[in-house]
Amino acid sequence: MTAPAWVVPLLQALGTVSATDLTRFPAPPDPERRSAVLMLMGETEGEPDILLIERAHDMRSHAGQPAFPGGRVDPGDVDAAATALREANEETGLDPAGVDVLAVLPDLFIPPSGFSVTPVLGWWRSPTPVYAKDPAEVASVHRVPIAELADPSRRVRVRHPSGYVGPAFEVRGLLVWGFTGGLVDRLIHLGGWERPWSDSARLVPLPDDPYRPWPTSE
Repeated sequence: MTAPAWVVPLLQALGTVSATDLTRFPAPPDPERRSAVLMLMGETEGEPDILLIERAHDMRSHAGQPAFPGGRVDPGDVDAAATALREANEETGLDPAGVDVLAVLPDLFIPPSGFSVTPVLGWWRSPTPVYAKDPAEVASVHRVPIAELADPSRRVRVRHPSGYVGPAFEVRGLLVWGFTGGLVDRLIHLGGWERPWSDSARLVPLPDDPYRPWPTSE
């Protein structure tokens, strides 16, 4: 396995990270519902990027919301990495053979859905074309440069109708927020890519239906 030098600081930071460094909601000891997501980092013209999907707009839950590829653990999955890679293939056509698993992060919890989620960090050693393989689940697929996510002009905070306030990113006509936005925020910080920005600026409310297409400023 040969990963680029820019990923080394991130791996060093993740070596000592705990669930509470990533979220307010560490997973319970024996969750009933388990899932995994793939935080897949690649490189375009020597610059790091990360793979995100936009969920289909007519899904029963999380419709239209940007996310990492991933989903529920199947009985045949040997571990969280297998789940994350299988789901990424089913959603984007990603070839798992071109991915090196770099780290498996602590289990996190999503209270509204009751899922325990294991984030899996991967290095896209041999990129292959990706697309919305299953239109019933995925509306679009994006390789988003880390520099774009770290751009202070693209960073906002969102306020959910429930009162939740958290980090978000306006990129590619999408609003990346919630569980995924929180992980992206921590990834940028731990990897040393964070740029100075005012976290008190640009606090925007989510609509009553927070998963409908988001009218960004782009």
